[in-house]
Amino acid sequence: MTTLRSWLTALYQGDTALARSYNYFLLIFDIAMVIYVIASSFFYGALAVEIIDALLGIVIVFDFAARLIIAERPWRTLFSVVGIADLVVIASLLAPIAGEGFAFLRVVRTLRLLRSYHLLKQLRGDFAYFRRNEATLFAAVNLAIFIFVTTALVFETQHATNPQIQNYADALYFTVTTLTTTGFGDITLPGPTGRLLSVAIMIVGVSLFVRLIQVLFRPPKVTFPCPDCGLTLHDLDAVHCKHCGRVLKIPNEGVV
Repeated sequence: MTTLRSWLTALYQGDTALARSYNYFLLIFDIAMVIYVIASSFFYGALAVEIIDALLGIVIVFDFAARLIIAERPWRTLFSVVGIADLVVIASLLAPIAGEGFAFLRVVRTLRLLRSYHLLKQLRGDFAYFRRNEATLFAAVNLAIFIFVTTALVFETQHATNPQIQNYADALYFTVTTLTTTGFGDITLPGPTGRLLSVAIMIVGVSLFVRLIQVLFRPPKVTFPCPDCGLTLHDLDAVHCKHCGRVLKIPNEGVV
């Protein structure tokens, strides 16, 4: 058991070529899973989809077990946000009869993209573009996850009863038009539950959604604590601190 734990620790937290490749594999796997959830909505209830669900569930079971083995506090990992997210995903994949109605919760696994500090460190070291645009990329990921979760919620609560919501494309169209307050009105969510969900989406749309859009299109900043006042974010070409006027020597790669 000790040998297995050491090997898994090196694989998940090490800096070897194998460990780095495996981290990128997990990243690609999570992204592919999001795409799969969208694509599978067009073949709802198909046998092939249930078989793929089971295979994906087995992969996640092994990944989840490995994380518990290497964790210093397994119970804390088990009941963390990411741990509970994985349990929900595993249940919905391996028990479609009991959990198919909660299939949209599979997307909570994408939270790992934002929680893996080891992977973030690796991305910063491997990609100069990621280092320069980390805040913008994070805003884009947050925005994508937010839209995806909202779309999934609309789809799972409406597709069985609302003929206007047949797949993720319909749900995405409604979500985006509602979040942006465009509201064409050709797709609506009937009934008290549908209206309350629409209200919730609109309220969030004028707060979190607008905030994420602002961060996404705001000129990028560089993180560098000012030695005098401690201001952290500065323009890429900053020579002086905007707060106290201190001359800054911000390391860069000659790219502005």
